[in-house]
Amino acid sequence: MWMQKVLRFTKNTNILKRSFIHRRTQFSQKRTHHYAFTTKLFTASSFTTMGIWGLTKKKSENEVITTKEVLIGKADALFDQGNYKEIYDLLSNYRDSGDVEILWRLSRALYKMAKTATDIEGKKMVYEAYDLINNALKIKEDHWAVHKWMSIILDNKCSYEGMKVRIRELYNIKKHMLRAIELNPTDATTMYMLGTWCYQVSDLAWYQRKIAAVVFGEPPTSSFEEALKYFQSAEEADPHFYSYNLLMLGKTYLKLNQKEEALKYLKMAAEYPAKNDDDHLAKQEAQKLLKEM
Repeated sequence: MWMQKVLRFTKNTNILKRSFIHRRTQFSQKRTHHYAFTTKLFTASSFTTMGIWGLTKKKSENEVITTKEVLIGKADALFDQGNYKEIYDLLSNYRDSGDVEILWRLSRALYKMAKTATDIEGKKMVYEAYDLINNALKIKEDHWAVHKWMSIILDNKCSYEGMKVRIRELYNIKKHMLRAIELNPTDATTMYMLGTWCYQVSDLAWYQRKIAAVVFGEPPTSSFEEALKYFQSAEEADPHFYSYNLLMLGKTYLKLNQKEEALKYLKMAAEYPAKNDDDHLAKQEAQKLLKEM
């Protein structure tokens, strides 16, 4: 699954065996301007409803907090805690509301739940997540998070449908990432994802390119220079936000035979404070590469 390094923080894998834009759902998500206030209310268990999104409490003389704001604040707080099943239970009641903010968060929770489910249940969750994010896209085409999660979930869905399907959808996956960046140029996570897409396409083995040529007439193209551009942009947008971005900077500089720069970023990845499994894996790979240099 080409997105797992971004959204799962698990293993470092290659393009056709598992994930393309690896790991990181635990990246910090950009919140709406309501988030700081509404997360204080995340323990609320009931809402005052006036229509589907009722009014609940005043912020100031002329402002109110809606049920939707409280709901989203609670869902985001639960996501930060890794309580994805609770998010699903919380938001499922509103899946038919036609609200994009609910739909993409619900699809994100399903994606995360699928990572620890059985193969059969995981597949069902991924397909449900795809249906939800697809509906969100139909409702609002210009929402950056919808495009971001469409690229992630589409990639995951394709992993169940065979190599040809996965290769055929490469362009669509990239298209959604590019649209997400266009709509939110400061999101470091999406830049990292796109950098990894470019790196992996540039690093395709000959037999993988042959398969791609059968599907497309010519394989998807990119370059390590393009990959570097996105990794650098991600680092500029949010310095040291992710151990794997530092690692990929080092690996890309190695591909470009710029060993001094590669050494710099590999050392940074090797010394990155490990807070989760992904950081440990990035550290191990960086250390291995440093020994080989």
